[in-house]
Amino acid sequence: MADVKTAAPKPAANQGSHAGKPKSTNNFLINFLVVAACVAVAVLVFNFVLGSPGNFKDGELRMKPKEGNVFGLMYSGGFVVPVLIGTLLTLLCFIVERALTVFKARGKMDGGEFVRKVQYHLANKNMDAAISECDKQAGSVGNVMRSGLVKYREMTSANDIDTDQKVLSIQKEIEEATALEVPMLEKNLVFLSTISSCATLLGLFGTVMGMIRSFAAMSNAGAPDAGALAGGISEALINTALGISTSFIAIIAYNFFTTLIDGITYGIDESGFTLTQSFASQYK
Repeated sequence: MADVKTAAPKPAANQGSHAGKPKSTNNFLINFLVVAACVAVAVLVFNFVLGSPGNFKDGELRMKPKEGNVFGLMYSGGFVVPVLIGTLLTLLCFIVERALTVFKARGKMDGGEFVRKVQYHLANKNMDAAISECDKQAGSVGNVMRSGLVKYREMTSANDIDTDQKVLSIQKEIEEATALEVPMLEKNLVFLSTISSCATLLGLFGTVMGMIRSFAAMSNAGAPDAGALAGGISEALINTALGISTSFIAIIAYNFFTTLIDGITYGIDESGFTLTQSFASQYK
């Protein structure tokens, strides 16, 4: 979650914009390392857990999974299986990361209750108490409101501009604070949306490759073997099952987080409207 943005002169704001570039690069590097680590773990799981000789009738050959052995059957799904496992692990990592960020951004107080408390303090012109409520809220709504309140207090003592210009100044401060908060909430959601679309396709790709191998093996054997065909198809469908289940989790997680973020964004908009209306009514 972004730090609270307090009123600062323009040179400081320019410095902050430059500071964002290394931060963006660091985020990309961290995300890349997370994905690479998940793929590496998936390869290890595929080779040493799913591919353990104990899961197969023929041991080290790893050609015939034991009856009812799910790990051996998954290993028979081929090279797409570790890719799908890596995709699933990546998904779980970003679900945990988004959950920590978004739930922290929601704050410790309901948005509606928080806005009402701030309205009460503003009506009594108790600015310190209103800012204190923002600190207690400790979420994105509180951060934006606090930034607006700092500008609000600054505008109450500004006598060289009219009320409309003061309101516009407060609105601008709120918009700048919102521009810092919202991208942090939406960051990495692209991983969830991409996985929700691509996991199923990866699963189908693995299934098609498995069925191609099955039919090719049957054609080389000469006589049709219904048992071998059924076994090959069941192994190929492992990829479909992994892909669909991963996609299902990704879709649920994406919709869940976007719903929470929409609620936070609504709270930010409500707090900004409350602040500007309060100033306009009290300092006409």
